[in-house]
Amino acid sequence: EFKGTLTAAEAAHAMARGVRTAAPDAHVVEAPMSDGGAGLVDALLSAMGGERVETPVHDPLMRPRTAIWALVGVDRRVAAIEMAAASGLVLLSEAERDPLAATTYGTGELIGAALDRGCTEIIVGVGGSATVDAGAGAMQALGACLLDETGAPLPRGGGALMRLHRIDLTGRDPRLAHTRIRVASDVVNPLCGATGAAVVFGPQKGASPEDVDVLDAALGHFAEIARRDCGIDLTSITGAGAAGGLGAGLLALTAATIEPGFPLIASATGLAAKIAGADLVITGEGRLDAQTAYGKTASGVAAMAREQRKLVAVIAGSVDAGYDRSSREFDVIESLTQDGAQLDSVMRDAASHVAAAAARAVAQFRSMGVLR
Repeated sequence: EFKGTLTAAEAAHAMARGVRTAAPDAHVVEAPMSDGGAGLVDALLSAMGGERVETPVHDPLMRPRTAIWALVGVDRRVAAIEMAAASGLVLLSEAERDPLAATTYGTGELIGAALDRGCTEIIVGVGGSATVDAGAGAMQALGACLLDETGAPLPRGGGALMRLHRIDLTGRDPRLAHTRIRVASDVVNPLCGATGAAVVFGPQKGASPEDVDVLDAALGHFAEIARRDCGIDLTSITGAGAAGGLGAGLLALTAATIEPGFPLIASATGLAAKIAGADLVITGEGRLDAQTAYGKTASGVAAMAREQRKLVAVIAGSVDAGYDRSSREFDVIESLTQDGAQLDSVMRDAASHVAAAAARAVAQFRSMGVLR
């Protein structure tokens, strides 16, 4: 995706249009991709077929809304869920951001809806969350009881976790025991500590410095109770801090796995086979920067193309000065702002600019003598 402008499917379609402008006889395969955040549903539907499903859920502040997810595959037994559809930051205005109160309860409702439809595998993309509640809300929605010292149910939100006294899993949905839960994430942060969910991601979700301290302590306390009551050490698991700890909560609740988002989705969509049949691969990124190489979609696509000795171009909204062009990760880099265009004006008609950049990429390869 080009965040805030084009979904992964829209970006792929725009690239295809640009390629056909430059090479009308080209055979173009569109393959929307995701690293576990936005675009996961589009990517899996595009590759595996299926149907979109609308489900009533609760948003991060427990207000009713409708969220879209998908049943994918021939037998519709695999669910594709973007947790941001129910528990995402995009669902809140800037003034409403409050990770002390925000909950993943709605994401748990989506998982429950997938269980109701008979799914035996659920892929949960965890990008863009508004929450820092260690997945406590999702656990509650799926039947777990998180109790305070008096035995009363814990209120929603990360701030309440300091009052957690006991986790009772006897009421959890029994279907979880027979369901594969795969958490797709490009985040490797631990649950708590200096690089944990609260410290690194809390501020962008509305947490003040004081809130961050409260939330980090709350996540640490949750981990202690989970170790005692659920028999799992969440502090040692890479990626448990993704989505404010949603992965941690799902691990405590059931036999979930946290997996790097891009490889999971690339495997599910058969991307390697698509690349094998191509002469040229074109991918996209809203911004190329020093973080691109660390699990981002464009970098993952480029690595797969390199393994098969394919040419690869990237279309970027912008290229940060910190991006290392000398790495030769991409054969061609086309930026939407390379001719002095302002990013805000480009974003108003992003599809046309992406299409034009794709046409320029094909022209560059022709000028290099590597395409007819």
